[in-house]
Amino acid sequence: MPTEGMLRNYRKTNKTPRRPYEKERLDAELKLVGEYGLRCKREIWRVQYALAKLRKAARTLLTLDPKDPKRIFEGASLLRRMSRYGLLADDELDLDAILQLTTQKLLERRLQTKVYKQGLAKSIHHARVLIRQRHIRVGSQLVNVPSFNVRTASEKHIDFSVNSPYGQGKPGRVARKRAAARAANEDEE
Repeated sequence: MPTEGMLRNYRKTNKTPRRPYEKERLDAELKLVGEYGLRCKREIWRVQYALAKLRKAARTLLTLDPKDPKRIFEGASLLRRMSRYGLLADDELDLDAILQLTTQKLLERRLQTKVYKQGLAKSIHHARVLIRQRHIRVGSQLVNVPSFNVRTASEKHIDFSVNSPYGQGKPGRVARKRAAARAANEDEE
């Protein structure tokens, strides 16, 4: 008998391109994969799918009357979410601005990009490794998902985790081994 935790509503997270061998798109995707240190093109497609859903929601709200209660309520919550994630600046908080969002804007908000831009990692690829190896926390929460979307409020709280060798934790396995070897050499001399 499955437990309550196992019941989950799975749904598609990405949408593959209609034309698989379109040269301009392939080149653009490859450039994005390199620039943001992504693992595969599916990560780009996932972001594009999320962006398409946001734009679709904005488009449907724009078709409604400006005084419509649904447009007022849902539009405000959508814009608040965009602002919280830093996708829209405070001066451009309207539904038309959501239609102007790009894939790069969403990729800039990933934890992997933020760790690199803040100088915690030497490269975008190093940032991904640090996150996967559980060296990075956001606030007090350890995060090991490179695609984690960072809110503007959490941005200044990105740091090394408490028990990471990069933070204030004990040294790593290799560092401890070298220290022991160094101590043994000093004892011989």
